[in-house]
Amino acid sequence: MRKLILPLVLLSGTVFGQSKLRPEIDKKATAVETKVIEWRRDIHQNPELGNQEKRTAKLISDHLRSLGIEVTENVAVTGVVGVLRGAKPGPMVALRADMDALPVTERVDLPFKSTVTTTYNGQQTGVMHACGHDSHVAILMGVAEVLAGMKNQLEGSVKFIFQPAEEGIYEPGVTTWGAKQMVEEGVMKDVDAIFGLHISAQTEVGTIGYRSGPAQAAVDNLEIIVHGTQAHGASPWSGVDPVVTASQIVTGLQTILSRSVNITQNPAVVTVGAIHGGIRHNIIPEKVEMIGTIRTFGDEQQELVHRRITEIATNIAESAGAKAEVNITKLYPSTVNDPNLTSKMVATLEAAAGKENVKVNPPVTGAEDFSFYQREKPGLFIGLGGMKKGGDPTKTPSHHTPDFYLDESGFVLGVRVMSYFVVDYMGMKK
Repeated sequence: MRKLILPLVLLSGTVFGQSKLRPEIDKKATAVETKVIEWRRDIHQNPELGNQEKRTAKLISDHLRSLGIEVTENVAVTGVVGVLRGAKPGPMVALRADMDALPVTERVDLPFKSTVTTTYNGQQTGVMHACGHDSHVAILMGVAEVLAGMKNQLEGSVKFIFQPAEEGIYEPGVTTWGAKQMVEEGVMKDVDAIFGLHISAQTEVGTIGYRSGPAQAAVDNLEIIVHGTQAHGASPWSGVDPVVTASQIVTGLQTILSRSVNITQNPAVVTVGAIHGGIRHNIIPEKVEMIGTIRTFGDEQQELVHRRITEIATNIAESAGAKAEVNITKLYPSTVNDPNLTSKMVATLEAAAGKENVKVNPPVTGAEDFSFYQREKPGLFIGLGGMKKGGDPTKTPSHHTPDFYLDESGFVLGVRVMSYFVVDYMGMKK
């Protein structure tokens, strides 16, 4: 029995050959905590929308340069990439934080509350970090300071990716995301693995959530146009009613989830969010337009759901004598945590937060453009608790709302776990 246990102990020491650096990381993370909170409050009070994060980018660039880190600015419009080269050869480990805010007017009464306003999509609105990206930036700035102070002990290099426009850029003729642009500009070419986190306002501070494999959904836009034949509402038999046909299609689409998708493996969502057609109570219109969203987990499931949407819509329309035009626009791919990398880093999560504070998350139907990085190299994306101790997640304001709030005491764990990722992965690759 002792022969079986001993190799496991030795393997642990070999895989995490730099885990001896964890106590030093803990000390440095605690020392930088006040700065992280100050940076977060400054960024929160001065939020910037996607591809407009110039002030934030300058704050980041100035900080990285002060640490002796190589800095490249204006990557994917406003992005910042810093490279810290360790004293010893080894892998390039990438860490990512997103910088952009949202067109939301803040209601939380804070001394660093955002009062920034802008015109977005033709409407006056406030600008707010209502998703926690300000904390992601501040945490990664803290990680940079911790690891720069340990440069001579690092067996490899670290790439700090501060990314714009995670929430996307929606302009006439343009639909894109910061991570996609970052990848297109080559930030992942020399990277061996990438790690990221997202804070959660409805998860208690001190906790970490993760999931191996598909963790967050792919998101696609759906448009269906049903073409009928216009007629008087009093004599529907003289035309082809696209309203009735569209209603049947909406009902039919729900059979994809109940009859086509293996929901024991992963969920899926097909939501029709709007239907537009007609102009008068006694006129059967010529066409009806529907728009909606599709959420799937993994390429195979995405292909299945897309195919069934097209088959159901076109065949129901044909059976009614109408015609359905189906347009599906792919947006974010599914966020898929590399199973091999994830299994190896669970010990890192438990070392950072304590085994009892590490949970396996259910699949999340929200989407994240971190998925574009994971298409290039193995990646792990985790959740970090940001709700006060003892808080009720059902009564805590969710992300993307005016009342979104974070408990800042959870930030230091973010600094610690992201730093652990670097040194443990480097040790694993020895």
